Amino acid sequence: MAAAAQVGRGLRVVALACILSASLSATTFYVTVAGLGGEPDYEQRFAMEASEIDKSLKLGTGNDVQTLHGAGATKAAVRGAFEKVARDAKTQDALVVMLIGHGTFDGAEYKFNLPGPDLSATELAAMLDKIHAGRELIVNMTSASGGSVATLRSANRVIIAATRSGSEKNATVFPRFWVEALRDPSVDIDKNETISAMEAFKFAEAKTKQFYEEQKRLSTEHALMDNESKAAAFPVVRLGTALALTDPAKLQLVAKKNEIEGKIDQLKYQKSLMPPDEYRKQIAGLLLELAKTQEEIEK
Repeated sequence: MAAAAQVGRGLRVVALACILSASLSATTFYVTVAGLGGEPDYEQRFAMEASEIDKSLKLGTGNDVQTLHGAGATKAAVRGAFEKVARDAKTQDALVVMLIGHGTFDGAEYKFNLPGPDLSATELAAMLDKIHAGRELIVNMTSASGGSVATLRSANRVIIAATRSGSEKNATVFPRFWVEALRDPSVDIDKNETISAMEAFKFAEAKTKQFYEEQKRLSTEHALMDNESKAAAFPVVRLGTALALTDPAKLQLVAKKNEIEGKIDQLKYQKSLMPPDEYRKQIAGLLLELAKTQEEIEK
C-alpha cells in the first residue's frame, strides 16, 4: 500500500512538472495597432499609447511583440503581423490584440479606421481564426468598438470593448486608462504577480467612469467584457514588468501627462465655443507640452 502511494505521488509530481514545463515554454504574442487619428492631437495620442504599451510589453521576457502605428499601420501590415503569429503560434500559446483609434459601425459592420482601406470586424475575425493559439484576448479600444464584439466572439477568446455598442461613436478615453493599468502594480488585486485581463479591465472601466464624473460630462462610452469566465485567468503582463515602471520621478511625469491629456480633452469639449485661432493656439501648446513630457518618460 505504501509503495502504491509512493508511486501515486511520483506520478503526480511528474504530471505537475509536465504542466509547469508547458507553461514555461508557452509564448504570449502581442499585436498592438494604433489606427488613423484624422487630427494631430489624435495622431499623437494614439501613437503615444501604442508606444507605451509596446514599452511595457517588451520589459517582460518570452514575449513576441509587434506594434504598428502611424503611416505603417495599414491593413496589409496588420495582415502581415497576424500571418507571422499564425506561422509561429502553437496551441499552448496566447495571443493579445490591442486596437487603439477610431472605429465606425453602420448597423451591420464594424470597421477600424486605418491609413488606406479600413479593416472590418469580419476581416479581423478571419485573420484571427487562422491562428492556433489556445487563448486569445482582443482589446478593442476604439469608438463604436462594441459593434465588433458579436463578429469577433469565439469560445477561446476574451473580448474587451471600450463601448457597449456600435452607436457609442465619440472618441474614447478608455485606452488611456488601459495603458495605465498595464504599468501599475496596485492593479494586481489578488497579488499573484500578474495583471490579468479582468483586473486591467476593472481598473480602466472605473477610471473611465471617474473621468466623466470629474469632467462633469455625460459619459459617451461604457466598456464591456465578453467571456468574463476566462478573463480572470488570462495574464496580460507579469508584475515584474509593471514594477520596472514605479520609479517615483517617472510616476510624477505620468501624472503630469495625464493632467495634460485631461486639459486637451476639456479643450476639445469647448472647441465650438472658442475662436478657431485661439483653439489652434491652445491645442498646439498642449500638444507640445505633452510630447515633451512623453519624451521625459521614455528617457
